[in-house]
Amino acid sequence: MKTYIVLFLLLLVVGTLNAHELSGTVISEENEKPLQGVGVYNKTTGAYTYTNVSGYFELDDISVNDIIYFYQLGYKNYELTINESHLDGTVKIIMEISSASLEQVLIVSKVNVLSTFLNVDLKTSPVKSSQEILRKIPGLIIGQHAGGGKAEQIFLRGFDIDHGTDIAIDVDGMPVNMVSHAHGQGYADMHFIIPETIDNLDFGKGSYYADKGNFNTAGYVDIKTKNTIDKNVISVEAGQFNTLRAMSMIKIWDGENSNAYIASEMNLTDGVFESPQNFNRLNIMGKYNYNNFEDQEFNLSLSHFQSKWDASGQIPVRAVESGQIGRFGAIDDTEGGNTSRTNIWMNHIKHIDEHASLKSTAYISNYDFELFSNFTFFLEDPVNADQIRQYEDRTIIGAKSVYEQSFHLADHDEQLKYQVGVGFRYDDVNDVQLSKTKNRKELLERLAFGNVDELNGFSFADLTYKTNDWTLNPGVRLDYFTFDYEDLLATTYDSKSENKVLLSPKLNVIYAASPKTQLFVKTGLGYHSNDSRVVTANSGEKVLPTAFGTDIGTVMKPMDRLVINASLWSLFLQQEFVYVGDAGIVEPSGKTARYGVDFGLRYQIADWLFFNTDINYAHARSTEEPDGQDYIPLAPDLTSAGGLNFRDLSGFSGGLSYRFVNDRPANEDNSIVAEGYFITDLNLNYNLKNWTFGVIVENLFDSEWNETQFATESRLFNEPNPVEEIHFTPGTPFFLRGKVAVSF
Repeated sequence: MKTYIVLFLLLLVVGTLNAHELSGTVISEENEKPLQGVGVYNKTTGAYTYTNVSGYFELDDISVNDIIYFYQLGYKNYELTINESHLDGTVKIIMEISSASLEQVLIVSKVNVLSTFLNVDLKTSPVKSSQEILRKIPGLIIGQHAGGGKAEQIFLRGFDIDHGTDIAIDVDGMPVNMVSHAHGQGYADMHFIIPETIDNLDFGKGSYYADKGNFNTAGYVDIKTKNTIDKNVISVEAGQFNTLRAMSMIKIWDGENSNAYIASEMNLTDGVFESPQNFNRLNIMGKYNYNNFEDQEFNLSLSHFQSKWDASGQIPVRAVESGQIGRFGAIDDTEGGNTSRTNIWMNHIKHIDEHASLKSTAYISNYDFELFSNFTFFLEDPVNADQIRQYEDRTIIGAKSVYEQSFHLADHDEQLKYQVGVGFRYDDVNDVQLSKTKNRKELLERLAFGNVDELNGFSFADLTYKTNDWTLNPGVRLDYFTFDYEDLLATTYDSKSENKVLLSPKLNVIYAASPKTQLFVKTGLGYHSNDSRVVTANSGEKVLPTAFGTDIGTVMKPMDRLVINASLWSLFLQQEFVYVGDAGIVEPSGKTARYGVDFGLRYQIADWLFFNTDINYAHARSTEEPDGQDYIPLAPDLTSAGGLNFRDLSGFSGGLSYRFVNDRPANEDNSIVAEGYFITDLNLNYNLKNWTFGVIVENLFDSEWNETQFATESRLFNEPNPVEEIHFTPGTPFFLRGKVAVSF
């Protein structure tokens, strides 16, 4: 046995002696500062790495005539052919600034490689609102139904995700989703993000990622804000319906190793409805960045957001068809609410050596929420009507640290990287309640009232092993939950607590069929937690429902400016209990199965012209109901989104974008149908020196459409009996805004 060990070690040493490496630094031509995150890709072997905060990289196992690509969005690709002088040597690469292009992105064996191509969409067609960033995710549809102040309703992969139950969203590592929220589990209000501060996003569909935890069933979205800004920017938008938006991003410090900026945003509008929304939102964010360009980088961010609005709510079809109200009228226009969120968060990365790093994130948020709604009008209370109030006051504290180590093995083309992480999130939710109210002023009855304390501690391990054309990525995640609920309506002290542990394995396999084609299989378990009120009410039974998913697909780049992706997927969910925040009751929902197909295409027709489209099909059914009674309400089956965008054309830039949603069932037997829609938006800008003049048009062809729809039983004031039918929020008609911006 000792002989075999000695021989193995000798072979390892010999292999190491025969291996050659290339190391060096990558800097920007503009300011000669190191560039972090530049991809370094060996086209010959498929090996790749990325530069660290000092711009340094190491790429092992290179040979003469290997072709090395250096690439990053916003810079021209740099190509280096290895000769004898490069073996075990160092190089200095200078990257030239260039407009974002599909040519700048290569297909490497990463689990989420499609995110990089999606950021080309983001750079060539910036979003107009923070929530609209979600529309960049292929197959994801959003809809607003409460006056612009409430988090949007989300649809993805055959899910009506409500406001975030099955998609995990974070900003710079700080979670957006709210657990045990007064309105709904996973509630994700992104309105505290100023869209101009968004730098890029990372996304993934399915539950295949060890570092993603709660709510990562249908997918996840990670938003990264800008560490620095190149220029100061001030912009003003004004348009129909008394709409006004003002935004600024101002540098307040610009040093050699540190800088800081402040961004602010104000939104005012009366909206398209007959009853003015009186909507106002204020955002302010400051970010400080320190980078020693050697071994560490630190970011500290602070933000405050507050919003207030009135809403016309969802209206019944019969009231419009009878002429009782118009499409933009209201049955109860006393709906609306107010909310705010104050955050402080930090990110730090320390490179221990060339092969190891430690990344840490910490955050604290204070959040409050108050929402008034009336979905059923006079169904429950024919005298005072059915208005409800949902309220909470929350503090969130959390942190995460991830250690990463990479190895270059002796054999040619073998790489090994692992990461391990630990973290926690604690939510202290006070006075979370559901009450019956009248005209927002009078409290009629408290239906639910209590305090929630919820703790999620977690750890995960993730391994990436690359050999020749294959990449194996197994991972495992361990989550521990403590759910506490104190019922303040009880006559005596009533506090209940439950604990749960969940283990979630993952596995991703990637095969590089060629430098232009990647095939993949992804599989794993995910989950979303249930509301603490459900957990304690059901003695901890089935409170971490598991999702099991699989993706099989490909990403291809047959030409430098053409990217095609396609996948077949499935997703199964266990039995779960759902806390219905609007009614204060617990509803069981059975097992479900979803299958689907995703297809996407991105084509850069010319240096200045970009086309993209995504088409997504999902078949969603309950597995415990008979045929014909097994539809999942509001689950979309066919959706599509895309656009044609241009830039730098004699000073002009802009584009056309579309989104399509097919008709879908609104109830379990498909007897009530939510109508689909096809909507087209336009934006056009003209740049003159440091000035930009723009026009934004939503719903260019003034289509009549319903943005959100529900099958709801309601009773109007003059009706003897209730009626179940579609209740909808009408979509925005033709909506014109003008924009002026200056940079300096």
